[in-house]
Amino acid sequence: MFNVVLVAPEIPANTGNIGRTCVVTGSHLHLVGPLGFSLDEKSLHRAGLGYWESLDVTVYADWDEFVEKNDLAASDPRLHLLTKKARRTYAEARYADGDFLVFGCESAGLPEELLAAHADRCERIPMLPDAASLENAASWGTPGEKGDHVALLAQDVCGNFVNPEDYRISALNLSNAAAVVLYEALRQTGFPGM
Repeated sequence: MFNVVLVAPEIPANTGNIGRTCVVTGSHLHLVGPLGFSLDEKSLHRAGLGYWESLDVTVYADWDEFVEKNDLAASDPRLHLLTKKARRTYAEARYADGDFLVFGCESAGLPEELLAAHADRCERIPMLPDAASLENAASWGTPGEKGDHVALLAQDVCGNFVNPEDYRISALNLSNAAAVVLYEALRQTGFPGM
């Protein structure tokens, strides 16, 4: 069983998508606070997370509690920190049952001090440079313009929220990134049907 770890997730829909992926793959979801949303029963029901009771999920107040409760050492080989600031790609990593796939919050990723403390555990998902992936940014419209494209100004082509004056892609949508890495880990470990 793999462990998917979300550190300070901000968008409930991303956590919900990742939770569904964890249910269908038999993975354990770890939510490390602070959370940007509520996990009370009313909020879960409103978000359509009826599968939540089938999800193996643990919530922690912070990173220190997560590390302590999972008996993880500073350079534990079971940690895989996903960041755009890594030389090694997720496909170059070797995964084993029980590993922890760690993802940061949507707006900022994993904290710099965490990445620095675990530099040898950092991995990235290769992506095109911003210029190549946003060739059509001009056709989206301009800030304040009325029209069909106005809603797109707050999001890039991957669904990330961006500064419409800047048009930069920071990373894949969190739920997409988690699925990409989790399925590679499952492939490497012989998940049924792969």
